Amino acid sequence: MDTVIIIQMILASVGGAALYTIIGIAPGTDETAVLAPVTIALALLGLSPYVILAFFISAIIAKKLTDSIPVAVAGIPGGVMAAPMVEHAMVLKDHGMPDVSIKKMTSGSVVGTIVAIPSSLFIAYLILPYADKISAYAGLIFFLGAVFLALMTRNKILALSIIIPFALLIQGLRHLYWGLEVIPADTTVFVSFFLGITIGPIAFTLFELLNKDLRKKLPQLGDNEISFKTSKREKGFPNPFKILTKEESASSALGSILGSITFFLSPVGMTVFLGETLTRHIKDPVKRASRAISTMDGLTNASYISGTLVPLIAIGLPLSPMAIGPAAGLFNAPPVFTPEHNIHHLLSIGEIMTVTVIGAVIALLITFFVTIKYASQICMFVFKWIPHEALIGLFAGLVVMLAFMDAGWINIFGTILIALVSGLLHRNGVNYGVLFMVLYAAPWLLGVLS
Repeated sequence: MDTVIIIQMILASVGGAALYTIIGIAPGTDETAVLAPVTIALALLGLSPYVILAFFISAIIAKKLTDSIPVAVAGIPGGVMAAPMVEHAMVLKDHGMPDVSIKKMTSGSVVGTIVAIPSSLFIAYLILPYADKISAYAGLIFFLGAVFLALMTRNKILALSIIIPFALLIQGLRHLYWGLEVIPADTTVFVSFFLGITIGPIAFTLFELLNKDLRKKLPQLGDNEISFKTSKREKGFPNPFKILTKEESASSALGSILGSITFFLSPVGMTVFLGETLTRHIKDPVKRASRAISTMDGLTNASYISGTLVPLIAIGLPLSPMAIGPAAGLFNAPPVFTPEHNIHHLLSIGEIMTVTVIGAVIALLITFFVTIKYASQICMFVFKWIPHEALIGLFAGLVVMLAFMDAGWINIFGTILIALVSGLLHRNGVNYGVLFMVLYAAPWLLGVLS
């Protein structure tokens, strides 16, 4: 790494932290939907892998630090991973402590980041001796991963039964493109299908609105009124270990270690399970809520970081819900990154860790400081001036552009088809992870069946 690359990494980290500090506060922004398209686009632009990784690490940490703010002030999760904390945050809000809630959650995220980076390196070293064997059975592992995640979803029977049909849809569209000579026979459409799954719920909801009868049945809500409590400004640079009690720091650290170890499991499921398990013995509702939100936020940050770093360092394949979702662009963004040629192969372990530390430190310095100092003001600005629809439109437009780049005009409609099927399945209880795993396993699965 030369000086120019280091400067570029710092600038990318600052940009990622600034952008996703704002996006994280916007209510309901799914991590995969807002991170994966941008990461893939940066890869396709030909940026250095050092810069892409630094941007991603900074962005995911900033996103995880700030998506708890709307939970604390309005009971609205800023992302999927913030949803488990709503109940506990509302306890603190009911006691007039939303500012305390914000500080506890963001401090828990800092602990999670500090714990997850060395833990991920240690776990990756334990897996490294088996990396070649794991890679050799990648198709089978993705299929078994789809089955495993299907058994963990709300609608298990539907999730299991759609694995083969969804694989047929994926491979059927690819063979259609090859047959029509839209793309060369040695090219595989991946990015747009991945993004189609990502925007599935949004696309399905938007197309539903074309039904006039359904529109009439929808409730007319009008304007929402959200009240903010002005918090006291902190003096100097905030110290997360002074904001958290010793018990909360220890619980966040323990949750972060467990979240790192279980990187291959559903982050949402482990956040709910471990967060409740580690705090259910506390009787006082305020103390229990404070411990729960700091522990859960540390755990989510740790599971996201380890879910990215462990597969990236040890295997080079996206073998975790995080790697197969928001971080997918680091592993597979054809033609720049492929399963055989991605950041795992281009950067050494030392380089990956160095870039990670740079991205993490910059995100923590910027976003943690801004969050603690100006959380209420930023949240008020985002709620008032940045429509959720604008963010959805931005990322939907990016998906359409990448679909066209993948395989021309016909692929825009192919991506819409993938999105509508994915959205319908998601609406009926099929987890994102199942669909992503099928996307990766489809060539192997249909090869076995044929």
